[in-house]
Amino acid sequence: MKNNWPIWEVFIRSKNGLSHKHVGSLHAADAEMAIENARDVYTRRTEGVSLWVVESKNITASAPTDADALFEPAANKIYRHPTFYNLPDEVKHM
Repeated sequence: MKNNWPIWEVFIRSKNGLSHKHVGSLHAADAEMAIENARDVYTRRTEGVSLWVVESKNITASAPTDADALFEPAANKIYRHPTFYNLPDEVKHM
């Protein structure tokens, strides 16, 4: 029964060499059906060259309330943020 189908997260890579991006979710009975449904729903205009589907229950995410504990320690490691370098004028978009 469709009400018992798991939720799948859909990722599409638009061109070779680019990263996959999350585009949405759908219900499907299994991975094969999820790929077929994702193709039908999210790539009707040939938007992609590759599809990934991941059952939502297999994704672990951090909670927004944990952001300080997860990301704040990086702020005291200035070597990770090269803001003290002088860039030549020829270097654009960096």
